[in-house]
Amino acid sequence: MRENRLRTLWRNDQAAVNGWLAIPDSFSAEVMAHQGWDTLTIDLQHGVVDYPAMVTMLQAISTTATVPIVRVPWLEPGIIGKTLDAGAYGIICPMVNSREDAQKLVAYSHYAPRGTRSFGPVRATLYAGADYPQHANDTIVTFAMIETAQALDKLDSILSVEGLDAIYIGPSDLSLSMGCRPVFDDVDPPVAQAIEHILERATAHGLKAGIHNGVPEGALARVAKGFRFVTVSSDARLMAAGSQQVLAQMRAAPAAVAGTGSATY
Repeated sequence: MRENRLRTLWRNDQAAVNGWLAIPDSFSAEVMAHQGWDTLTIDLQHGVVDYPAMVTMLQAISTTATVPIVRVPWLEPGIIGKTLDAGAYGIICPMVNSREDAQKLVAYSHYAPRGTRSFGPVRATLYAGADYPQHANDTIVTFAMIETAQALDKLDSILSVEGLDAIYIGPSDLSLSMGCRPVFDDVDPPVAQAIEHILERATAHGLKAGIHNGVPEGALARVAKGFRFVTVSSDARLMAAGSQQVLAQMRAAPAAVAGTGSATY
């Protein structure tokens, strides 16, 4: 069975630096994977990535040691099973708001007797090895997203579900749910307190905590506090930011050099 390097990092109490993939393209996923991210998460919940594109992106990531993770659209057994069958080594599930939700997530992502996942690892055995069925339950990582006031109210009951490996905080949705500004890093004080509470309770239950960040400075500060899975920006945001940096330098040049948005070479 192919190693899940995310679990190895966690055993060594190291944080994983996670990249986020919103562009539905195998080449962009391959480029990202070759930059050295510990993990890359393909986002099926928001944006424009569909299942066929996801498969090609997983194939592209497979050319590296980067661990492939998928955020599924919702808590639903069909898409969770198909995503794992395609070779995802981790599942991030949004809007887990109760103990029952967390139990369903664990069941949908594990084979019997620990779950109800249907058998058919069509591509997973190509990625992970022929012994995938024997080791998948102990290799796949399941993240429950904690991102609502309802989940905060049920936090300890969610975190106590056996088989759950980690939680992932969506700061924007959590902020909206609490009546605050939807931001990643500079969250309002009530949200900051909630994030610290989630981290403390997850750690107490023996789970790893992850969170979405907009900039490296925010991610590093959260690693220092104890987060062990930090997303920084996304492929689309990084492409835009890099373009803006180049164009800002060009537009600041003398008029004879600065263009109007088009150029001939």
